Amino acid sequence: MERYLISFDDGTMIIPEGELPAVADASHQVVSEARDAGVWIFGGGLRSQRASVVATDGTVADGPYPETKAVLGGFFVIEVSSRAEALEWAAKMAAACRCAQEVREIMYDPAS
Repeated sequence: MERYLISFDDGTMIIPEGELPAVADASHQVVSEARDAGVWIFGGGLRSQRASVVATDGTVADGPYPETKAVLGGFFVIEVSSRAEALEWAAKMAAACRCAQEVREIMYDPAS
């Protein structure tokens, strides 16, 4: 089994305010389906784009940096048998959230 991070850029989710409840319901339905299928690991939307950046020396700065063009709006991690299956789940979430989803394979960690 392989784990995948599926995420979307905050700027791509442009939904009229009156349609937000329907989008939330649709995305929660995909999450429920993933849980029922046993592929769901973890996920959620990000409350805000306020971030802290911790440097290698431990100093902390506010972020993200102004030159950042894309920022993470939400994500979920699934464990499936193939990239093709991960792409299927991403397609379900893209339809539910009405925005494109990025799919990235997470490196295997033998300790987990």
